[in-house]
Amino acid sequence: MTQRLPNEKLRAAIAESGWTYAGVAQAVRQVAAEAGQILRTNKSAVDHWIAGAVPSGQTGRYLTLALSRRLGRALSPEDLGLPLPPGWGSDSIGLSICDDPLDALMPIWRGDLDRRGFLSGAAYSAAAAVLPLEHVADIASRASKARTGARVGHADVAAVRDMIAMFAAMDERHGGQHGRSALVQYLMTDVATLCRGRFTSEDDHQQMLSAAAVGVHQAGWRAYDGGEQGLAQRYYLQSYALAHESGITGHSAFVMRTMSQQGMKLRRPEHCLALAASAVDRVHGRVDTQTEALFAVTHAHALAKAGQRQEAVREVERARTALGAAKGDEVPFWALSWGPPAATVHSRTAKVWETLGDRAKAAAMYGAAAASRPPGTYARIVALDLVAQAEMQAAGGRIEQACTTWGRAMDHMEGVHSGRTRKAVGNMRRDLTRFRARGLRCAMELDERARTYLSDRR
Repeated sequence: MTQRLPNEKLRAAIAESGWTYAGVAQAVRQVAAEAGQILRTNKSAVDHWIAGAVPSGQTGRYLTLALSRRLGRALSPEDLGLPLPPGWGSDSIGLSICDDPLDALMPIWRGDLDRRGFLSGAAYSAAAAVLPLEHVADIASRASKARTGARVGHADVAAVRDMIAMFAAMDERHGGQHGRSALVQYLMTDVATLCRGRFTSEDDHQQMLSAAAVGVHQAGWRAYDGGEQGLAQRYYLQSYALAHESGITGHSAFVMRTMSQQGMKLRRPEHCLALAASAVDRVHGRVDTQTEALFAVTHAHALAKAGQRQEAVREVERARTALGAAKGDEVPFWALSWGPPAATVHSRTAKVWETLGDRAKAAAMYGAAAASRPPGTYARIVALDLVAQAEMQAAGGRIEQACTTWGRAMDHMEGVHSGRTRKAVGNMRRDLTRFRARGLRCAMELDERARTYLSDRR
């Protein structure tokens, strides 16, 4: 008979928590109840686990989540000397919408910080993209049932927004990999703890969940910028869940819009049009006109991708009209992920014309998008819009003009460390090949500059 060894990792974690064995058992029962399962776990069971017994079924998962909450950091079953319980497998991490998105985010944050290969290399799931369309409106919130700690109010919400805005500015100026770990650590510790605080008002609670959703959305954007599409999708799903839980009008629809855009970028058309159309329907007449324009132009792009040209052109016009009718209403914090709405609408409009084959209009709109952002800001987006404009110019036979535009794009890339900018420069070198072969001076000079850029960022 094999002698079981004591579980010293679990013993140490419980000692650090300050809980008695009865307190651990009660916390495990609470987490299980929030998941809809009734357990009879007691202090004797905890004693058996420390002696080396393995919790049955999902109990190990509930134990891990309970201690993660108590200690204020993400734990894995391995940290507690436990095997992975059923459902904890890497393939399913984050690809569901559960009762508490904060619990779903814990293993994602932990894996992102540790640069776990199973997350960084996770595949995009077309099946998971449909989840927001199926998600029922009234989900139970575990977070609201487990509030602890200090009181949280309006000043805390403002502080979280300021921090997330600072991370966003850093991202756009220097690329998605600058400060990425710091953002994830901030979300995992400070923001997750605040979301489970005791709020001075329900409005403050809603605004905090919404701010957290923006931060998680940004983490997804940084993963996207690094080419980690499966990880980005997992962040977007949980951002959607947090935004939905907040109850803030339009916010969850905005994340659906992002998910539609990701699918289009990856040439995975499943659900893209449905996501964009559902997002438009959810916000029509319920948000300011600038924000509504953001939804309309993404819908237009999805329609263009689906081959519905006339409908796409009508939605582009609706977006343009909405921008023109803007009355100076305040744009919600969650809708400013890519800066001024007008610039975002111009950029997405360019993608519509590009999809429809009108290179001249696409080039003009990419240029308008780059010019619509305040000088010295959003370096990466401006650079990518200029790259896209140059590609349209080159495809139309205006190579010298394209080289000038590409050169301007590279001016904006200085100091930017981004997977997408590196890819854009690589594509530029490929497009310049035939012009270099002809001995075109501007193409040769630009190619040398691009070669140096890529060499410096290996």
